[in-house]
Order: sequence, then structure tokens, then C-alpha cells
Amino acid sequence: MAVAGLAPTSRGTNEAADAGTPRRGARDRRRDRRAAAKLSGPAYVTRAIPPYEILDEERLLRIEAAADRILAEVGIEFRGDDEALRLFRQAGAGGEGITCTFEPGMLREILRTAPAEFTQHARNPARSVKIGGPHMAFAPAYGSPFVMDLDRGRRYGTLEDFENFVKLAYMAPWLHHSGGTVCEPTDIPVNKRHLDMVFSHLKYSDKAFLGSITAPERAEDNIEMARIVFGAERVERDCVIMGNVNVNSPLVWDGTMTGAIRAYAAANQGSVIVPFILGGAMGPVTTAGAIAQALAETMVGCALTQLVRPGAPVIFGNFLSSMALRSGSPTFGTPEPAVGSLVVGQLARRLNLPLRCAGSFTTSKLPDAQAMQESAMSMLSAVQSGANFLLHSAGFLDGLLSMSYEKFVLDVDQCGALHSYLAGVAVDDNALALDAFAEVGPGNHFFGCAHTMANYETCFWDSELADNDPFETWEDAGGKDAATRANARWKAMLADYQAPPLDVAVEAELTDFIARRKAAMEDAWY
Repeated sequence: MAVAGLAPTSRGTNEAADAGTPRRGARDRRRDRRAAAKLSGPAYVTRAIPPYEILDEERLLRIEAAADRILAEVGIEFRGDDEALRLFRQAGAGGEGITCTFEPGMLREILRTAPAEFTQHARNPARSVKIGGPHMAFAPAYGSPFVMDLDRGRRYGTLEDFENFVKLAYMAPWLHHSGGTVCEPTDIPVNKRHLDMVFSHLKYSDKAFLGSITAPERAEDNIEMARIVFGAERVERDCVIMGNVNVNSPLVWDGTMTGAIRAYAAANQGSVIVPFILGGAMGPVTTAGAIAQALAETMVGCALTQLVRPGAPVIFGNFLSSMALRSGSPTFGTPEPAVGSLVVGQLARRLNLPLRCAGSFTTSKLPDAQAMQESAMSMLSAVQSGANFLLHSAGFLDGLLSMSYEKFVLDVDQCGALHSYLAGVAVDDNALALDAFAEVGPGNHFFGCAHTMANYETCFWDSELADNDPFETWEDAGGKDAATRANARWKAMLADYQAPPLDVAVEAELTDFIARRKAAMEDAWY
């Protein structure tokens, strides 16, 4: 697996290779090595396995044709943004009033100027992420109003919780991105919390991050904060901040979202364009119909970025979900949206756009077997679909209503395993191990041979949280389940946290900007 930035820290599990050394001593040495290099994960992943192509050309063309009919015959409404309407009308869109219709091929032509691959630059250059092509970046979950842990249960998120999750994402070697609204800091006024959130990303981490999209002026504030840190010329030239923008499905673009898109694109910053289609509510219950709707909605949002500024970075996003139709409750981590993600990946590649798709989705209320089963289903679909930016990679619980401390570190561990999965299978002289066969011969074991000794530290993924001890050893150690082990893990990570350096003058300028912006407006709590 090719990676950029710092070297990964995965270790082997073959303790028997430590000849004559007690098993606990080998484990302790590996733990010490991990502790010494716990931040040395890769800046991003470059996959060595291909994405899964699930549909043939005929069926892909049928979905694209369905999306074209939706756009041409039904159209998209633009509510509260006359400028977005003007831009599309000027580009040739039809329709009347606030509804735009689009002839087949029009949006695809506009999207030709969008980059197939770009770099989001981080405050620490070694942590900049490549997005597009074979490159992938894992980011935490986004948007939960509640937080949860085993000690205090479910409660509204605070700025302290927000800062904690930024710190945990910074400490996690298998997350490449700091994310955005990792939880809502509900103790801060709605119209001011975007300032505190982006400041937290900049102060407590040096990874790439997302800014606010809840109002165009808030997006502008966050872009201005990026200019303070990176310099105005750098921001004009390079992508250093992105916004994750949702369609108001079905077939409506709200002025708050299109205003945020226009703000980021005008500043040459990135937009992640994401419809949220809950099958049976905001879209049809059939997977193909939901995908056609998503394609139509997303192409429009992506095209808007190019009308504002050709060449502005944009990510083709997707969020398919199902429902329990007997109750009307959303369901996450189910097979139909997962397989739909594979199709969306094919469609995004046909548009030559980077992809954001799926994540560690679950409807479970606890970090339990259901949570990890559903998350594995969804996260693997993202990996297999060819997704380049994987938001919701860690912490997602309770149908995204809750950000869980324990689920966060369990998901991070799974992300580490996916790094090894994405590396594929090496087939070189060392991997084929012919010297080992010659040394060991028939009927003997490989524990102490030279090949094992040379490879044992890196041959297998070594989980930070899984317990692989015999039952008796596990029982003697307290019989702790995975959630209990995760509880101890996140606390240890926060105890070990040390902030990355931030220039004193830059921090002072940021805090002054925040103080002035907050003083200029009354608190708003909704």
C-alpha cells in the first residue's frame, strides 16, 4: 500500500517469534512501540485494490437516462437564492419561476472543468490529503446533537465534547481528516458556534478539516479564519477548507446550502455535495430510483460550483438510507443502501469526480454487536465503491443522533484494519516465501524460521482493542467486553494528548477575529 506523509504503525501478532520471551513481554514491547509512534499514521491511503464494478454498461445507462428525465421533465427547485437561479438560467437551464430544468448532457458539460483529483492542504503539510483517483481519506462522523459514553450516558453535546473528539481524531493514526461538526456544541449559540468549532480544529489538530455550511456568512467567517492561518494568497491558490452541503431532497436546493456552495467555490475552496435520501420518505423505496434521484440532485450541486468558479474543487457525495416501513423509523447500515453505494461509485467515476460515500452507519443505541455489524456492512461498501472521502468513518451511533466515545475508538480500530485490507496482496519474492519452505521442509512449523523472524512485526494487522487471549486469560483479566475496553482506550488517548504547535501570533489573530465577530451579533439559539 502506497501512503503519503508519515509511516503507518501496524504490527504483527506472532508472539511466538520472540523465542524464549514471555508472551506478555512481547506484547508490552509492541505497545511501547505504538505509544512512541501513535500519531504516525499515513496522511491518506492509496488503494492497491480496485473498486467493485457491480453494474454493466446497459444498466448504468438506464440509471443515467432516468436521472436525465428527472432533470428535464420534473426539474430542481432553487428556494431563496436568486443568484443560483441566475447562474443556471445564464448557462441554459429551462423551467419557470424557481424551477430549473436541464437538457440531457448540459450538466455533464459544465462538470468537465471540475478537477478529478485535488489536495486539501492541512496546517501540517505532512498531513495534507489527496482526494480523488485511488486516494482515500477517513474522517469522523458529522452532525450529531447528542454525545454518549458508558459513564454518563446520552446527553447534549458541548464544546468540551467537541474539543475532545477533535483531539481523539488528531490522536487516531487511522483517521486522516479532522472532520467538521463532529458533534453539535449546544452550549454555544447557533450563530456563533461555527467560530468555536473551526478554532478547535485549528488549535487542537493539524489535520485537514471542514468548515460551516449553516449560513453563507458563517461559511465566509470560516474561510476568513483559514486565510488568517494559511495566508490569503495560499487560500486563493489551494484548497485548505471544505464544506459538506446537503440537498433538501427530493429535488430542492435551499438557499442556505447553495449560498454556502457559492461562498466556498468563489474562494476556490472545496464543496462536498450530498443528497440525503431516506428511501420511502425523501426518495423512492427502490434502490435504482433513489440512485437516479441522487445522481440528478448531486450533478446540479456540483455544477453550481463550476458556474461560480470553473476548476473549484468539488466532491460528488451520496447518502442513501432505508426505512423500517412499518414504523417509519430510519435504518442505517442495511444491505440495500450498501449495494447502492457501489453503483454510485461507478456513476461518480463516469463523471470523473471524486466520491464521498457511506461510512460507519448504524441505528444501534449502544456500541454493541448491532452497531459494529451495521457499520462494517456500510463501511466496506464505501471502501469497495471507490470512495475518496469517507465522512462518518468513526463515532456514528443512534442513527447519527449520537456521537459515541466508545464507538469512535472501535471504528478507528476498524479503519486501521481497512488500511491493511486496501493494501491488497503482495506477490514478490518475500511474500511467496520460497526460502521459508526450503528452510522448514515438510511436517515442521514456521514459528522460528528466518522468514517469520524477518516479517512477524508487520505481517498481520494488530488490533488495538480486540482480545485474542485464551478464555481463561481473558476471564482472569476481568472479562471485559469490547465497549469496556474502548472506554478505557479513549480516556487513555485524551490523557496522552498533546496539542500540535500553533504560531502564537496566528492564534492571537484568530481569537481576536472570533471576539470581534461574536461581539457584532446577538446570541441566537435556533
